[in-house]
Amino acid sequence: MGWNGWSLDRVMVLAFGLLFLVLFVQVTLFHYRQNFRHWSMWIPVIATPLFGLCLLVFSFCKAAWLSSLLSVLLSVGIAAGAFGTYKHVHGVGKRVDGFKLRNFMVGPPLTLPAMISAVSLLALFALYWR
Repeated sequence: MGWNGWSLDRVMVLAFGLLFLVLFVQVTLFHYRQNFRHWSMWIPVIATPLFGLCLLVFSFCKAAWLSSLLSVLLSVGIAAGAFGTYKHVHGVGKRVDGFKLRNFMVGPPLTLPAMISAVSLLALFALYWR
């Protein structure tokens, strides 16, 4: 199975699948460090490897049911990333002194949940690229 016959959308689906698996490692480390204080911390820990594995499988086997499943999962990923961004901004505000630069530097990372939304959106584009 050579790479010569692979279309750009197929390569991008594979790349986004790998990216979700890397995001899984980072999100798990951050939320583990915080002892999973809130139930919503489990959402990206469970969702990112699921998204990644489904995208990897889809890049090798284009099944119609998997395409439909990925459409739903990635749409949920966009919403979950937006919810995570809200929770992270709220978490920075709950720290001592509120929304000060120091709290943005040491508090919950604001860009990580937004990145999950962005990667989910880009993976949806790659899924329907024709």
